[in-house]
Amino acid sequence: MATLSGRGTTEAFQFIKKHASHLSVKRLCQRLGVSRSGYYDWLKRTPSVHVQQDAVLLTHIKRVFKASAERYGSPKVYQALRTQGVVVSQKRVARLMRENGLKARVERVYKRLSKMRAELKVLPNHRLQAPKPTGPNQQWSSDVTYIRHGHRHVFLAVIVDLWSRKIIGWALHEKLNAELSVAALYQALKQRKPKPGLILHTDRGVEFRAQAMQIWLNKFGIRHSMNRPGQCTDNAEVESFFKTLKSELIYENYFPTVSALRDQISRYIRNFYNKVRLHSSLNYVSPIQFEHAA
Repeated sequence: MATLSGRGTTEAFQFIKKHASHLSVKRLCQRLGVSRSGYYDWLKRTPSVHVQQDAVLLTHIKRVFKASAERYGSPKVYQALRTQGVVVSQKRVARLMRENGLKARVERVYKRLSKMRAELKVLPNHRLQAPKPTGPNQQWSSDVTYIRHGHRHVFLAVIVDLWSRKIIGWALHEKLNAELSVAALYQALKQRKPKPGLILHTDRGVEFRAQAMQIWLNKFGIRHSMNRPGQCTDNAEVESFFKTLKSELIYENYFPTVSALRDQISRYIRNFYNKVRLHSSLNYVSPIQFEHAA
């Protein structure tokens, strides 16, 4: 209770109203240094215009927060409200979310498993010299992460179009090998049908350097680009997606089978991440909205 000291009278009354079901009004009033009669008088008053406006705004905030499956923090809730025509400051949104316990899912990033490296061909980072993409299918990026499932790991490969940040291919396998990366690439090729000259950027993992992967890249005229040694930020966009996926979907959720996990990842990518989720790098629209607008 020591943390309650220093509150203003109105804030103290609001705290008592919220917690009186667990602790007696008398005890709370004593600890907060306010009178019971003053508290009961305060309860009878008509809420101020500001308080009434907060109540209406909180309804909008809860609607957006729920629609995001509790994945949005105050910056994205604020941006979503703006697109819906709700005039409010980001500071006010943050305050109301904080006061009402509306906190986005906690981010926890799993460290990537170390991979065995084979003496295969390593290519330069072509992204360093290439201009920023101005349209679809100019630059893609791919990577693999692991997801804990019970006492083992499964592996997720994704391909991102760097222009719109849309996930255009992905695969989830129980083994880390070339089959995983090829499956994700095949899905992206089938969906986007790119012209020759596309850059596909990856890390230096053996699953990307394998012959099976190189055959597909050569077949479609794709230039393979790779991270510089020790520069994981060369593939920052995909790493950012993995961080988002794990904090918004994987962390604190239970998936009884790999099939159930695969189904939920599919729903997340298809129905939320690509279609709905606001991206700050895209001026707070979703990848699909960005592509349609362009």
